[in-house]
Amino acid sequence: MLRSTTAMTFAILCCSLSLSAFANNERPNIVFIFADDQCFETIRELGNQEIETPNLDRLVRQGTTFSHAFNMGSWSGAVCVASRTMLNTGRFVWTANAVHAKSEQEREQGRWWSEYMKQAGYRTYMTGKWHCKANADKAFDVARDIRPGMPKATAAGYNRPAADGSDPWSPSDPKFGGFWEGGTHWSEVVANHATDFFSDAGKHESPFFMYLAFNAPHDPRQSPAEYVARYPASSILIPDNFQPLYPYASEIGCGPKLRDERLAAFPRTPESIQVHRQEYYAIITHMDAMIGRVLDALNASGKADNTWIFFTADHGLAVGQHGLLGKQNMYDHSVRVPFIVAGPGVAKNQRINEAIYLQDVMPTTLELAGIEKPKHVEFNSLLPMLAGGQSPYDSIYGCYLKKQRSIRTDQYKMIAYPEAKTLRLYDIKHDPLEKNDLAQEPGMKPILADLFRRLIALQDTMNDDLDLSALTPQ
Repeated sequence: MLRSTTAMTFAILCCSLSLSAFANNERPNIVFIFADDQCFETIRELGNQEIETPNLDRLVRQGTTFSHAFNMGSWSGAVCVASRTMLNTGRFVWTANAVHAKSEQEREQGRWWSEYMKQAGYRTYMTGKWHCKANADKAFDVARDIRPGMPKATAAGYNRPAADGSDPWSPSDPKFGGFWEGGTHWSEVVANHATDFFSDAGKHESPFFMYLAFNAPHDPRQSPAEYVARYPASSILIPDNFQPLYPYASEIGCGPKLRDERLAAFPRTPESIQVHRQEYYAIITHMDAMIGRVLDALNASGKADNTWIFFTADHGLAVGQHGLLGKQNMYDHSVRVPFIVAGPGVAKNQRINEAIYLQDVMPTTLELAGIEKPKHVEFNSLLPMLAGGQSPYDSIYGCYLKKQRSIRTDQYKMIAYPEAKTLRLYDIKHDPLEKNDLAQEPGMKPILADLFRRLIALQDTMNDDLDLSALTPQ
């Protein structure tokens, strides 16, 4: 995307975006569509020709995509909890952790995303995955089918498929429950409620804020048989960064004790990863069909011209890359997510490649609603970037428990493993799949040392008290 370089051009763009967002003096409606575990590289229009996502494709063409959107990480193996707490409180990861146990109190005192929207006169709606400690029934005016962190899994869904190719589990058989519990696939339930929400919103003069949170494509990755059939396992490409075992898996908290990693047996085989990616693609394509229903319902409501749509996910997923299956790692496949914005005045079919955090969506919507950014909100509105401005972040911070830290710039990523006493370094500009660790290359020592210093400085900003001094590059 071409960038403006003069203050005058930037001001004109900002003014134009602001005026179009508040056409006819109306505050815009906001639809937030949230996926669970969806990696950034799972949308056909954005480069993955192996997957079918016709509705996300049309949303990409309809708006602007932030190609480098990240989740900071997590204080818990349930990365979803940390991501969603950051999202709804507006706080960076360790500050969000400090208020996580008091989330309901935060909501009651108005320091919560949906509560701010209510205060601005919005009618608020929610359905799907919540995974926050605040009471969703009270956080929204209308809340239906509030879901837990994941559908119930069964023992047959782990350590599969077997080495001989046998598999006791099926992604499309309702007998295994999970997404099928209740008789209607949970992704279909979200679309059903969204359609009802648009109908209800038409009865009110106030603008609306909808929080539509799919559990998909989180495991158990279940979808109707016709979707699975679109992806024959034997035809699925093995990721170029596939490894049978990750060398530091246990030290970084991603060994056999981690639930996500037990979905496939150790060591990973190409055949098992093909099966898991088959099911991952299928449930994404099924979710995409439901997103299509949401977009169609919005268009039918007559409200589309004054509605902003945001689509993103709480974090990504490895699904066989680097010998990992889950999201509890610092590689792009697990911390980087799709992020699409469409709305009045937003450039169509454009890309912004500068880095953001997915939680920036919260202050962005507050600004659209005319709400002054609360002092405790640490993330940033994206409206200046949509108008041609620069990212407020010169580097991206990552963390997982006390086991992993990372810093990412436009060209390099350094990952720190305190328990393994190891630093890893990748030239992500020339090695986007993060296959070649350069940390031991003599010529890279100055870069490694500079990134380490910058990570220590970021720790101070993030209230991160993990001592990394033992890893200081020599």
